[in-house]
Amino acid sequence: MSETYFTYKARPVVRSGKSIYYGSMAEPYVVMMNVTAEEQSFDIKAATEIKCYLMKTDKNLNPMQAISKTAVRPTLYEALELAAAWLRATERPAG
Repeated sequence: MSETYFTYKARPVVRSGKSIYYGSMAEPYVVMMNVTAEEQSFDIKAATEIKCYLMKTDKNLNPMQAISKTAVRPTLYEALELAAAWLRATERPAG
């Protein structure tokens, strides 16, 4: 059965609680984002701090060894833009 995911710049975005995963586990890297601070604005909670981790998807690595880069961003948009740039940089050129 094929599942459909929300995508950003042609990569899947999956949320589980305060964790957001960007990218595919079938690729060498994925970005994990953790919402560490939120602010209530009317009826909506908005993230005000998101920790981003570029991680290798190799199942043989422990989570601490899998982390390649870290950063903190103030909005989900900025976190997703950083994640997209990180994953673009890890792509191998064709040819």
